[in-house]
Amino acid sequence: MNSFLMVCLLALAAAVGAEQYTDRYDNVDLDEILANRRLLVPYLNCILDEGKCSPDGKELKSHIKEALENNCDKCTETQKSGTRKVIGHLINNEKEYWGKLTAKYDPERKYVTKYETELRKIAA
Repeated sequence: MNSFLMVCLLALAAAVGAEQYTDRYDNVDLDEILANRRLLVPYLNCILDEGKCSPDGKELKSHIKEALENNCDKCTETQKSGTRKVIGHLINNEKEYWGKLTAKYDPERKYVTKYETELRKIAA
């Protein structure tokens, strides 16, 4: 589910560049955000259209579909790595949000199914 992993990291690190998304947010401390629901939940609510969006949250929403469909081809290596961390956290600790994100951005479950083996490794 490498592409779907962008769902959360792009909230922190997305904007379209010529070949890659911007690396402007690559130094964001994901561990701090994941450890603090007061920081995490607003990002999740933004991308679910359930709350207000910060500027980086707006960027995320504008790129989720593309990142999902193109296997995160425009992501930096830092974004790919961070996304795996975020998705692993959501699977293990935020199951309700994970379900909502999957329902919203992959209602046919074609990406979830495609990357299910990887998701299990992340969740393990």
